[in-house]
Amino acid sequence: MFTLVHLDTTPPESLKSQVLQMVVDYFSDISPVSLTPSNPLYQLYQYVIGFEVHLYLQAMNGEPASPTQLILALDDEDPAVVLGFALYLPSADDAEACTLAYLAVQASHRRKGVARAMLQQIIERHPHVELACSTGQVPTFEALGFQVLAAQGPQVSMNTRDYRSDGMVAVQDLEPIYQSTEVRQIHAYLLKQHGKKAMTEAEKKRDRLLDQMTYQAQQLVSERLTPTIH
Repeated sequence: MFTLVHLDTTPPESLKSQVLQMVVDYFSDISPVSLTPSNPLYQLYQYVIGFEVHLYLQAMNGEPASPTQLILALDDEDPAVVLGFALYLPSADDAEACTLAYLAVQASHRRKGVARAMLQQIIERHPHVELACSTGQVPTFEALGFQVLAAQGPQVSMNTRDYRSDGMVAVQDLEPIYQSTEVRQIHAYLLKQHGKKAMTEAEKKRDRLLDQMTYQAQQLVSERLTPTIH
């Protein structure tokens, strides 16, 4: 079993490191760019999403209206072990609304109600929850009470209501991360390791994947939102 803990301040280092490790381990599940490890760009995107979550956790300032809130599912047998996390962003000007940024559950504890319990706690605080996910994850979130609203690039926008909130949410700007020295160094290392031809092909594969995901998102939304004629 597990216990849920709600945090509005940056978690202790031991818990924070486990959250960041889960982001790395389940990168393909939670990233909008769900590359596979065989793509040389995988490591670069893995670093970016890990750094993004790190910045969200650092932004937790302890106020009820903190730009980042975190729910941890801790193992009852060993409360120092994180079984899952949900990182969400409350709307600054709509108390009922928030955006679920990232959610992950350890593979060993899936289908045991961990994700449902974390989402339920978020909904109790902010009943108007929005998220974006891949088409493959849509049925899971539908089973948890979310409904499809629209295609959002390679992802599908889902919500606990049939409309989006007008409230503003403080999302991280990824451009400075991509322009950072660390990302440039990773890219240079990958270029040296794989060669220019392989990296160019990796970028083409990424672009083809995103095009495919975008098409799938549009198709799914069209199917879900087209009225059925009996």
